[in-house]
Amino acid sequence: MDEPTWLDATGQADLVRRGEISATELVDHAIARIDELNPTINAVIHTSYDTARKAAADLARDAPFAGVPFLVKDLFQQSAGDPYHYGTRFLRDLDWRGSRDTWMVSRLREAGFMLLGRTNTPEIGAWTTTEPDSYGPTRNPWDTSRSPGGSSGGSAAAVASGMVSAAHANDGGGSVRIPSSACGLVGLKPTRGRISLGPELGEAWAGFTHESAVTRSVRDIAGILDAVGGMAPGDPYTAPRPYRPYREEVGADPGTLRVGLLATHPTTELDQEVVDAVQAAGHLLENLGHVVEEAHPEALFQPAEEAQILMPVFQALDLHLWGKAIGRPITADDLDQDNWALAELGKDIPATTYLEGLHALHAWCRRMAGWWNPSDQIGRGGGGGYDLLLTPTLPKLPAPLGELRPVPGAPLAGFMKSGEYVGFTAPFNATGQPAISLPTHWSAEGLPVGIQLVAPYGREDFLIRVAAQIEEALPWSHRRPRISASTSTDTRP
Repeated sequence: MDEPTWLDATGQADLVRRGEISATELVDHAIARIDELNPTINAVIHTSYDTARKAAADLARDAPFAGVPFLVKDLFQQSAGDPYHYGTRFLRDLDWRGSRDTWMVSRLREAGFMLLGRTNTPEIGAWTTTEPDSYGPTRNPWDTSRSPGGSSGGSAAAVASGMVSAAHANDGGGSVRIPSSACGLVGLKPTRGRISLGPELGEAWAGFTHESAVTRSVRDIAGILDAVGGMAPGDPYTAPRPYRPYREEVGADPGTLRVGLLATHPTTELDQEVVDAVQAAGHLLENLGHVVEEAHPEALFQPAEEAQILMPVFQALDLHLWGKAIGRPITADDLDQDNWALAELGKDIPATTYLEGLHALHAWCRRMAGWWNPSDQIGRGGGGGYDLLLTPTLPKLPAPLGELRPVPGAPLAGFMKSGEYVGFTAPFNATGQPAISLPTHWSAEGLPVGIQLVAPYGREDFLIRVAAQIEEALPWSHRRPRISASTSTDTRP
């Protein structure tokens, strides 16, 4: 029973499909790992073991991930009857529960995943670390004194430690990619509209928020995208339809792509290990036959200042809607001081100022998009643009726990420090472009360092083809964190 632990989700599903292990055995094995590891890591905050066992007993083996244990982040995606606390104390104290499955959760069930529980997330998902007052800090399994990133830090820590092979994540400014980098995983933020936010939401945070997963392998993220992607009725956005299933892009020849490389930031000093990771990835891409040049969109570091008010406005909206849902106004006593300060700022912003910021953001996005290759031909260099941008995922190694928390008596000081970690990720939430983080490097002290690849709007196929090339040339599946399902062996490099 030890063998399935470190298989990816595709490999586990293959074992179930061939009858080499039952879904019930696989679920029970994952439950045992969660029970063993979670007291140390604090990644899983709610469990639904009995429901998962029943689903495993009634399994239909023809689903692509039939029998594979899975966890859902406790933000945006609700599951019927399960606790749903959005990272907050006030919903925890009310024992708030989901009234029905969201469409993504329904698609996860249809894909055959066994939903074992929900993972920790920062309050309202607004932080690049996972240390909410409601459930306490999630610890990075590579070094428990460090953050696993946020806001999908619970999911990333669960996958990295071997509790499950894949878990749900979402991304409003880097919340899939940042924890993937911090925990040594694959994390794809897809194109805006690729995965529906329905039925409750059409968009979140002015279109910044995207749904996805964190995985151990490129083929897993491709398969999950096939399983849960696609427009749903009434969605305000849609992504261009893929040319073929994303699973078929794994191992496909990407041709010769033109790649811009960026390993600096005008306002944030990068750790040398991060620079080394990007430079090494650039050399690897050259060896794989791609053209790599130091280049990036000029607009990247010329942001639309007017758009800075968007997040506070949506923070205020969140609290307004939750107040209506629970039947009383949300107060300062319900939240940490920084989230309250953001919401207080947002509620006083006039509608005209909000719309001005939105217009400025859209104009900036058009400037950004012009840098990428407008051609529909893979690797043809049409229009003289670039096919991919290579950057760090994070500018620094994973932060020590506590470093990015609110600072008592200094509203927004912790939030601003947390924001230093999104310089390479958040721009592509604004543009809606697909971006992937890959675990290609480990620091001298054994901490993962991710690199990010960004493609034109709608071109996840570029990312999956090149990511699969990198995974084959520089495999990472053999690496294990210090706190994991194989705790008898310290396998740090």
